[in-house]
Amino acid sequence: MKRLTFAITGSAILALSGCATAPQEAKKDEPKPVEYAAPAVPGFEAMKIPADNPITKAKVELGHKLYYDKRVSGDQSKACYSCHVKEKGLTDGLATAVGAYEAKLTRAAPTMWNVGYIPNLYWDGRSPSLEKQVLGAMAGGNMGCAGKDKKPSVDECVARIAEPYKKDFEAAFGPGPVTKENFAKALGSFMRTIVSTDSAWFKFRGGDKSALSEQAQRGYQIFAEKAKCTNCHDGLMLTDNQFHNVGIGMEASKPDMGRGAISKDEKDTGAFKTPTLLDVSKSGPYFHNGSVKTLEEAVDLMSNGGKKNKFLDITNLKPANLTKAEKEDVVAFLKSLDVVYTIAEPTLP
Repeated sequence: MKRLTFAITGSAILALSGCATAPQEAKKDEPKPVEYAAPAVPGFEAMKIPADNPITKAKVELGHKLYYDKRVSGDQSKACYSCHVKEKGLTDGLATAVGAYEAKLTRAAPTMWNVGYIPNLYWDGRSPSLEKQVLGAMAGGNMGCAGKDKKPSVDECVARIAEPYKKDFEAAFGPGPVTKENFAKALGSFMRTIVSTDSAWFKFRGGDKSALSEQAQRGYQIFAEKAKCTNCHDGLMLTDNQFHNVGIGMEASKPDMGRGAISKDEKDTGAFKTPTLLDVSKSGPYFHNGSVKTLEEAVDLMSNGGKKNKFLDITNLKPANLTKAEKEDVVAFLKSLDVVYTIAEPTLP
């Protein structure tokens, strides 16, 4: 399997991060970072690693544990993994997510596959980095560390795990207090290792035609050519990482504005990020509000041009007039996109 080595010091960090400044000397008390060979999508561009959070073995190991630890949530009922389980395509299988304190959220939990490659996170793209996303999820309904209504703050939630994780934080960041910033850096480092390396789709794109069945191959041809789904679900990742209005939820009296609420641009009203289709057979129900239960329904809706509304993306969405057999072939293709999750559940301190 092709793997991409993320060097931890010097010019290699600069090359990966795009930073043009000279590397700084490590502080005397900081641990010497250990080079970490992170998984990479074969044939895809290198993952961009933040200059202020180079990936190291100690950070990944710490982040791995934190990702599975329910003690980090406000009521200690939810870990990050609770909403992104392997059996559900790294989602939670619910129409809309349920956070700590049984908070009813308004959107579905998105898949975590290849999240380190995504430039703007959440359905509306409001977070520009995994580190910021972690802190946003902690303070929001997901993890419930809001710091009000008798709920602990993010600092208090992080302080709760400071003692059991003291050695882990020192190994990753050196002596000093356990901070929410380092907490986010560790989780971000681990999440960049959630990469779909074991996929029949990647083998097929790499030249192994036997990786997909004949029906799935027919389905891909229809998907790409007649239905033109690749207008948005393009490339190895099967997403353009852009935002499109396909009409989902726009019939509501007060529809979710999606990207429009972030960009403040009217044309983005009701637009949501194109999700990757990797592992899509497991990740239903579908779309940002979980309103479509099955792949068959999703193919019907999208091949018919989405749901009409004032802001519908008619540039990329047009009726394809697929036959029943063609829709069945497209569904077979989508079901061939399963990914094997090989990350083991860690032992927590």
